[in-house]
This record gives sequence, C-alpha cells and structure tokens, in this order.
Amino acid sequence: MQASPSMHKHDCAENHRAGQTKDPVCGMTVKTDSRISEHYQGQTYWFCSQKCLDKFQNAPDKYVSEHSIGRTPPALHSANVPAGTSGITEYTCPMHPEIRQLGPGSCPICGMALEPTIPELEEENNPELKDFSRRFWWTLPLTAVVVALAMFGHGLALFHGQSQNWIELAIATPVVLWGGWPFFTRGMISIRKRSPNMWTLIGLGTTAAYLYSVVATVLPGLFPTSFSVGGRIGVYYEAAAVIISLTLLGQILELRARSQTSSAIRALLGLSPKTARRINADGSEEDIPLTSVHEGDHLRVRPGEKVPVDGVVLEGESALDESMLTGEPVPVTKRPGDSVIGATLNAHGSLVMEATRVGSGTMLSQIVQMVANAQRSKAPMQRMADSVAGWFVLMVVSVAILTFFAWGLLGSEQGWLFGLINAVAVLIIACPCALGLATPMSIMVATGKAAGSGVLFRDAAAIEKMKQIDTLIVDKTGTLTEGRPVFDQAVGIAPFHADEVLNLAASLDQGSEHPLAHAIVEHARARGMELVRPSSFESSSGIGVRGEVAGQSLQLGNTALMEQAGVSVEELKDIAEKLRQQGASVMYLTVDGALAGLLAVSDPIKPTSLEAVKSLQADGVRVIMATGDGQTTAHAVAAKLGIDEVYGEVKPQDKERLAARLQSEGRRVAMAGDGINDAPALARADIGIAMGTGTDVAMNSAQVTLVKGDLRGILRARSLSVATVKNMRQNLMFAFLYNGLSIPIAAGVLYPLFGLLLSPMLAALAMSLSSASVVFNALRLRHARLD
Repeated sequence: MQASPSMHKHDCAENHRAGQTKDPVCGMTVKTDSRISEHYQGQTYWFCSQKCLDKFQNAPDKYVSEHSIGRTPPALHSANVPAGTSGITEYTCPMHPEIRQLGPGSCPICGMALEPTIPELEEENNPELKDFSRRFWWTLPLTAVVVALAMFGHGLALFHGQSQNWIELAIATPVVLWGGWPFFTRGMISIRKRSPNMWTLIGLGTTAAYLYSVVATVLPGLFPTSFSVGGRIGVYYEAAAVIISLTLLGQILELRARSQTSSAIRALLGLSPKTARRINADGSEEDIPLTSVHEGDHLRVRPGEKVPVDGVVLEGESALDESMLTGEPVPVTKRPGDSVIGATLNAHGSLVMEATRVGSGTMLSQIVQMVANAQRSKAPMQRMADSVAGWFVLMVVSVAILTFFAWGLLGSEQGWLFGLINAVAVLIIACPCALGLATPMSIMVATGKAAGSGVLFRDAAAIEKMKQIDTLIVDKTGTLTEGRPVFDQAVGIAPFHADEVLNLAASLDQGSEHPLAHAIVEHARARGMELVRPSSFESSSGIGVRGEVAGQSLQLGNTALMEQAGVSVEELKDIAEKLRQQGASVMYLTVDGALAGLLAVSDPIKPTSLEAVKSLQADGVRVIMATGDGQTTAHAVAAKLGIDEVYGEVKPQDKERLAARLQSEGRRVAMAGDGINDAPALARADIGIAMGTGTDVAMNSAQVTLVKGDLRGILRARSLSVATVKNMRQNLMFAFLYNGLSIPIAAGVLYPLFGLLLSPMLAALAMSLSSASVVFNALRLRHARLD
C-alpha cells in the first residue's frame, strides 16, 4: 500500500516518539539514537548497519520512495479502544516480525504474506487467501487439460507435429502468467532486494521450464534432431502449469492453517462483553457501549453477565468465574473492596463496581497485547534457521546450475534436456519455506495455549529457556502468601500506647503501596481512626518507610531499617520473636529516633503454594525463599512449605546478588516475585516470573507473568516449554531432513543406480506439503497437556 507523504510524516513522528524507526533499506527496526544515520531532503534516516547506509547513499531516491510504505511501531491501537476491536490494522510477517506495515501485503525479505499483528474478533477475510483461491480454481481446469494433452495428446490423430505444442502454449500461458504472477513478482523483489527466498527458487524454476517450452514451440529449428519425438520438440508446459497450481494449493493450505494460530487471541477478544450497565448520578441505569465506559463510572453487573472492565467492588457479593483468564477453575468470591477483572463471568449475585481501568488499560487488553507481541518474537532456535535460509537459497541455485551442466556434459544425447528438467526440480523442491516456518508457528500456538492457562510469555526466548530452569528464587509476600495481609496486633512502649502506634504507622503508610502497609491502613480506618496525611514520605524499598507526620519524624520497617537508623529493638525482641514464630511479619516504629513500638501483620499462605513447591522440587527444581521479612517469619513460612534454603531480611540488591551468584555457579535461575523490590532480581534472573496480582513494575521486569499469581503456573509453563521446544526441533529436523534427502534425488544422483528421477511436478507437490505439514505439526501444541 503506497502511503501519502502526510501519512509517512505521521508514521515517522510516531516512530520517533517511540525512540525507534525503520531502516529504509531493509525495513528492520532501529533506534533513533543510532550513530549510523543520513540526513536527506530535510529528513533523517537511521540504519541497522553500514552496509545499508552505503546502499542508501548510492540510490537515496529509490529507498525514500520505498520507505513511504506505511510501517509503524507496534502500539497502534488507541488508548481508549480495546486492542483488536477497531482502529488501524497493522500487518507483520510471521517469519520476520521486524517488518510492519499498514494493510496487507508481502514481506520484502521472504515474500510471505503478511498477517495482522492482532487479529480482529471476527476472522478476517484474508485478501491473499481470496486472491490465491480465485487464481487456483480458475486455472485448475486449464492445468488439467495441459496435463492430459502432455500424457495422451501424441496418440490423437487431431495433432500433427508442432500443432500440439502451440495448443499447450495457448492453454498453459494463462496459468503461468496470470496464475503465477504473484510468485514472479515476489521472485523479482527478492532478487532486487538481494534477499533470496522461496519465491526466487519457484520463479527461476517455473520460468526456465516455461521459456524453454516457448522457444521449442516458436523456434524448433534451434534444437538438434535428437530432441524431436514424433515430429515435435518435447516441451514442459504441463510441468510449469502444475508447479503453479500446486504452489497455489500449498499457499491456500498454509494460509488457512496459519489463521488457526490466531484462534487463542480471538478467543480472548471474544470474552469481552459489548455493553455495560452504567449507574448515573441520579440513580438511573442505562446500557451503554463498552467503548463509552470511563474510569470512575459506577457499573452494575447482574447474575450471568460478564464484568465489563477492570474495577473495584462497591456493593454486593458474588462468585466470579475467572478461569478463561487465569486458568483457575474454582470461582472466586468478591466482596466490597475486592478488585475484579474485565471479561470474567459473574456467576450469581448482583455487584456494583467502580471502573478503574478501561480500553487498552484493562488486563484483558494487556494480555492480548502481550500474547501478540510474544507470538511475533523470535526464538533463539530460529536464529539458526534465519542464518541458514539465505545461504541455503544460494546453495540451491548453485546445485541447480551444477545439475544442468553435469547432465548436459556427461549425459546422453538428451542430457541437456534432462539437465534442464532436473535443475527445475532442484529449484522447486528445495523451497526454504518449511525451514522458515519451523519455529514461528510453534511459538504462535504455544503462546496462545499458555494464555488460556493463565501464563503469559513476554517473548519466544522465555518459552525456549523455561525448560532449562533448575533453580527458583521465590519472594514470600504476594508470591507464596496471599499478598493480602491481615493486621494482627500493635504493641507500644511507654509513653506510646498500642492505638497511638497503630495511628502513627497507618498515617505514614498511606503513601506506601506495600500489602503490609495496606493491611495496617485498612485496619486503622475500620477502627474509625482519623489519619493524618504525611508531610513527607520516603520508601526504602525492601526494608521500610520514612516520613513526617504531624511534625514527628517516623520510621517504620524491619530490623535492617532499625540497624541502619541506629535504633535498638532489644526491649521488644522477645515479643517480636514470638510473633514471627507464628508466621507474622513484624515492623518496628520509631518516633523522632526513639523506639515507640511494633506492629504485627499476618499474611496467610496461598492454598496452592505447598502443592506448587512440592511439585517443583519433585521435578528437580531447587526452591529458595528470599524475602525482606525477618528471619524467624521467613523460616516459619518456609517450614510449612518444606523449603530448606531461606534468606530473610534481604534488600532488593541482595536478591539480585543471590541470583547472580547462583548463575555464576552454573545454575539456570528463575525469580518469582510481585513487588517493586523484586524488579532487580526479576531482571537479573534467566527467567523473571511476575505475579499478575502484583505491581506493574514487577510485570514489566519479568519474562513470564502468572495472571492469577498461582505458582502452579510455573509447572504449566515448564510443561509447555518442554512441548514447544520438542515441537520446534521436530519441525527443524523435518525441514533439514526433507531438503537433505530431496535435493540429491531431484538432481538425479539415484538415476545411475535405480533409474529414478523426480519430476518438477512431484517436486512442487512435495514442496507445498512440506510447508503445510510444519504448520499442522505446530497446531498439535493446542492439545498439549499442561501438568
């Protein structure tokens, strides 16, 4: 699609705001801070390498015109419109995700049909599938006639000498030139871009067979008499026509199969309701389109209806089925104050909720975007296939040329003719499409399967590496425990009494996002205490908080914070130890540098944590707890879960150092956490695993997100990783084995021994089936069992 200059400027501006743009030569995404750039006609262009810059400098006008094709950064959807429901449709290549443009087309690198980055809810009418189907069905009868003439025409009295060749030319030409036009166009683009691919081979092979036949028909006198059989020169119109028809059929099968890999995203998009019931300020209610819901709106969710957007329950109580998003089959009871996820089903009871996230900010939209991004990312295993594919095409062309001359120079009187046909067979059967599709198709199916089980992979590399993990570091609060602590008790030291300690601590904690702080603040408010807004607030992530309340300097945190402040906690040591042995978290409060008391908060262990830990240990994974809580509390929780290796009162940098130390010992480390203090370790680990119930910072630092925050999701992720890597290896092995065996056979190495030759028609059929078989093998992952 050729974009207007104004569209091009708009796209460039959007790219620059995102800190990235497209290399005008190769189309790869590059950062705008790259030193390899060129200023031309008032516009700055950035390049991925010096080689691309040199090409641009030699012919800038050529690449500037091509660069106007609408390519845009990944985030195209409006912030107020759920992803995948409307707006501009961006297309990308399944084999080269760096290629992006507005509207359908073909990849400039491999020539493959582009597909939407995020499919529409209703399965779109693929324009290429429609075009190829039309070309296939209109030309199939002509192909059948040409084949029949080639096989039986010589026995009919109707034809004499060259007349049959002219009839075959007339019938085959529409098949080759019209039916195969898209293939020739892509083949020319691959040569012009110096990016050889499957269309290079198909274009060369079909052109050679067709042009040879045309010359043999129009100028038969150029050929020696040995080429004449029954008064006519042998032609191969049927080979060219059948290659085109079978390639069209293969593309149709492949496009239909590839569309199934998007079924998981369509299923997610289909979860969202179309309308919401809004409660107006005057108490009246009305049904409105989902796109008209705004943050702060009060909505009613009746029994049997879906929650329209993310929000918080204001009134009512009900059980919500969150299984489609979290993989957890047990309904979850929701009461006032609880958060709800858009698109989950209200089983019974009426709820009044306040919308807190709408449009692309909802968890459903974020899941869709994350799944789509993961599906378009490249697995490390694919780098091998990518590096091989380009050289592979050049090797195939060389083998085809060698085949032609070997047969011509060493063969019989018709050696050159055999050489031409075998060279065409080599070009056709060696199509690298199966090699290129081997890993992307597996990744697309796997990420969709994982999303349906409550596991979100950020990229393909995470799927491939997950199976290698042998050590898991877990945070306690919000990861092993509910992350919704309950206030236990407050203890004061004279002149402070317990209620005063609670009031001061709750006032200070109003500025904290930590779950322990929320428990203290909620309990104080439930007691009817009047809290004072802190005039200053500072969070020492992992150890506590500091601030000023009503002119008093306060510090609230664990023993590490007290040691840092030089405050002795000896007076409360015995009480604190007793509380920790019961599994409570203890925080000390200082007022103007003096110890005022302590507060204890209990955080119940998740019902699924014990099962998850035991299963991981049985699977050979070394489980380590690292938490900012005190040693006694940490060991008390670890003992209940059967975790032997425990690190308590650790700071964020300590968790990161622990991950680095384990990696230096040769361990493959995963880190599971949910808080801001876990972000450094999540980024350091080989695989960072964030709880979907935790902070955005944690999820942004992780490669895997467990939507429900259930550690059993790690087991599902590992099972899927094993199945996916196995599937990718099967695909790659099949592609390499297929080409390794088929090329020599097509070249004719078995002819001296067995008299066996592979016709171009059979080569075209095998090529089409090889690509389709890789896609269908990847689709088997949809039925993989995730233990």
